[in-house]
Amino acid sequence: MLIKAAEGFGNTLIARQGASRRKAETLAALAVFVKFTVLMALNADPDKDADLMLRVKAGDHAALEDLVNRYKQPVMNLVYRFLRDATEAEDLAQNVFVQVYKSAARYEVSARFSTWLFTIARNLCLNELRRRARHPADSLEASSNPDSDERQSRDLEDTRVPLPTEALLHGELERKIEEAIASLPETQRTAILLCRRDDMSYEDIAKVIGCSLSATKSLIHRGRETLKQKLKPYLLSGEWRETRH
Repeated sequence: MLIKAAEGFGNTLIARQGASRRKAETLAALAVFVKFTVLMALNADPDKDADLMLRVKAGDHAALEDLVNRYKQPVMNLVYRFLRDATEAEDLAQNVFVQVYKSAARYEVSARFSTWLFTIARNLCLNELRRRARHPADSLEASSNPDSDERQSRDLEDTRVPLPTEALLHGELERKIEEAIASLPETQRTAILLCRRDDMSYEDIAKVIGCSLSATKSLIHRGRETLKQKLKPYLLSGEWRETRH
C-alpha cells in the first residue's frame, strides 16, 4: 500500500495545472526514491532462521542442525512447562524437530520461523495433554520420575555459588514461580512464556496461540496480574517489571 502510494505521488503532482516540467520530473524522482526507501525498510530485518529453514527445504542438513542447536533449549523450556516432566519434555522436544524436518517440503515464509516452530511445539504439547487425559495411568507413572527435578534445574542453573540460606530461598522461589505459571490457563501460560522471549512480538505470540492481537495483550496482562498476586508474598515488592509496550 505504501509502495503504491509512493508510485502515485509523482504522477498526481505531474497532472496538476501550472506545475513546471522540471518540478514534475523532480517530484517523480522523489516518488521513486520513496518507493526504494520503503522497499529497503521492509527488507531491513530479514528472518535469518527462515532462510535456514529454506535451506533445510532444499536438503541442507547442516542448516537443520543449526536450527536445532539454536532452538532446542527454548523448545525444551516451553514443553517442560506444559508436561512438567523432564524426560517426556526431552522426547517431545525431539519430536518437534522431527516434525520440522517432515514439514520442510511444505514450508513457506508466511511468518517468523520462531512463530512457526513454537506453533508446532504447542500443538504437540496439547496433543500429549489430550493423550494423558485419555490414559491417566501413563502420566502418573511419568510424574513419579525422580530425575525430573534434577533435569529441570539445568534450565535455571546459576553459575554463582550461593550461601546455603540463599540457595534454599532461591530454590523455594523457583518452585513457587513454576507452580504459579503451571496454574495459569493453557493459553495464558503459553502467552506469558513466549512473551519472555525477546524475539517474540505480541503479533508473533498471537499467531502461535491463535488469538487476536488485542486478546493476546489482554491474556498477557491478566496472566501477569495473576502471577503478581500469587508471588507477592515471596517477593520484596509486588511490582511486575514490564519489558514490553
